[in-house]
Amino acid sequence: MLKKIQLLCLLTLMVVSSVSAQKMIGSETDAQKDQRMEWWKDSRFGMFIHWGLYSGAARHEWVKHNEKIDNEGYQKYFDQFNPDYFDPNKWAKSAKAAGMRYAVLTTKHHEGFCLFDSKYTDYKAPNTKAKRDLVREYVNAFRAQGLKVGFYYSLLDWHHPDYTIDEIHPQSPADKSDASYAKLNKNRDMAKYRQYMRNQITELLTNYGKIDVLWLDFSFPRSDGHGKGKDEWGSVELLKLIRKLQPGIIVDNRLNLEEYKDGADFETPEQVSTAELAKYRGKTWETCQTFSGSWGYYRDENTWKTHRQLLDLLITSVSNGGNLILNVGPTARGEFDYRATNALDSLAHWMHANDQSIYNCTFAPDTYKVPEGTKLTYNKKTKKLYVQLFDYPKGKLILPGYAGKIKYAQFLNDHSELLYKPTGSDDLEVTMPAKPPYEIPVIELSLN
Repeated sequence: MLKKIQLLCLLTLMVVSSVSAQKMIGSETDAQKDQRMEWWKDSRFGMFIHWGLYSGAARHEWVKHNEKIDNEGYQKYFDQFNPDYFDPNKWAKSAKAAGMRYAVLTTKHHEGFCLFDSKYTDYKAPNTKAKRDLVREYVNAFRAQGLKVGFYYSLLDWHHPDYTIDEIHPQSPADKSDASYAKLNKNRDMAKYRQYMRNQITELLTNYGKIDVLWLDFSFPRSDGHGKGKDEWGSVELLKLIRKLQPGIIVDNRLNLEEYKDGADFETPEQVSTAELAKYRGKTWETCQTFSGSWGYYRDENTWKTHRQLLDLLITSVSNGGNLILNVGPTARGEFDYRATNALDSLAHWMHANDQSIYNCTFAPDTYKVPEGTKLTYNKKTKKLYVQLFDYPKGKLILPGYAGKIKYAQFLNDHSELLYKPTGSDDLEVTMPAKPPYEIPVIELSLN
């Protein structure tokens, strides 16, 4: 009897889960969503830009939280903010040269400071020594380079007087008791903050033309009530507003709307290893990664990824059907750190020769085995299979089970022919010349 009850409970849970997964906020069909998402999936590579007052502190974008700084103590970064080298045209050209096809800028991060000219706050770039709307200049510059434009907007706000203090707020109490939180939040009103947030998002989606991506960040619901999720943000109504203002926009998954089929457009694995990306295959996703260990400019942080590690992130993302958005944290003067510039230049060198193995590509059909020391990407439209040579073979490369499946082989970087022959089994043996001048060379296979 107990087993029957357990089975019934399991079946009920499965039915409830199935029904829950089909809950909809809007009425968009799968075909309409595929069409709306097409450019984003084809692009595969974007630039994240985390920039704010924390660039002046130069020790992590969460410095206000990490060092428990209050608004008064943080004011010096506002007073000193003077990005005299800010030139978004340089940013856009660097992004384009590196092969990135879209960008997402932090219009407001958790610190609450706005890079745009919002009429709902004085805590904004036009009131600093910058004296202007920096978001507008970003939008104009990136559009001029033919790049898609995205906005990041933090749902959190550690500066706003009505934003309630929670577990991760800089002024979170030491003892974590309900009474301590209640005392701190006595004069704070999340309803007023929700309206402030809606007003600002309306500004961003109204005053700058067509916006391609909106990256909202982030939800952290807690059972003890000291976190924030869909109820605190008013997420359902907020998403309806976003889609009304910008019907074609693409929105990330951090509004805590997992119960709705259309509660998000893509998943966002953050700072995960390349080994973890395989589990997202078959889903719609974008991994957000940094050049170093910080999103905002961090002068003394030295765990910068190598060129090979960055290529591995990009190739592994595409070989599992996902996107990579790679972050730059500009300095307080408004320019890219020299280490970021060097990394972007290296990516530009590789992408100039090999970008066809990235754009419009995804994971290879299961009928193509992955040769040893390689990863595969595949263009469905052109029927091209790309073999990314992580370990360059000496003398020959064995393509296991490829006999009769390909009609031509060449290096992608210069379209020079690669000779191959059957081995007497179902395998093909490709004769490998000297290694091309690229960290990870790419072979293009034309398929039968």
